[in-house]
Amino acid sequence: MPKEHIYRVSTVWTGASQGTTSSYQSYSREYTASIEGKPLFVGSADPTFRGDRHLHNPEDLVVIALSACHMLSYLAICVRNRIRVIDYSDEAVGKMAYKDGKMKFIEVVLHPKVIIKAGDDLQSAIAAHHQAHQECFIANSVAFPVLNEPVVLEFNDPQASNLKNF
Repeated sequence: MPKEHIYRVSTVWTGASQGTTSSYQSYSREYTASIEGKPLFVGSADPTFRGDRHLHNPEDLVVIALSACHMLSYLAICVRNRIRVIDYSDEAVGKMAYKDGKMKFIEVVLHPKVIIKAGDDLQSAIAAHHQAHQECFIANSVAFPVLNEPVVLEFNDPQASNLKNF
């Protein structure tokens, strides 16, 4: 595996077509981000900062990246440990606040809910969340705590019988 990975993104402020930055209240925060060979991504600022609430914002992307990276790390660990994951979901929550005189993320809490095949090692499946956190490239790159509060059930668990309510 290469020791270095490069990711290239082209970001364009498309809001320029709606006018210049003549005042904080009036300019559009809309932008696109493109990566060769992938669908176009359209984003904006958070509504708190006069952005479009219908578009993704950079803060959303930080939380999505942490949640997805943890999930992908977890699934890889489960494969290596012969734990068969049937279902995985997460309701991640990022919190920003003023700290040290700056608005910043102060924590992200992941709430992964996992169902594994009955008979697989439940304790190992639970412990794999700690290892996933240690292996997650994104969590290793941020300067705030990333916590996880996982729930792991076996498929034959009565609570897991209806995956939609899990």
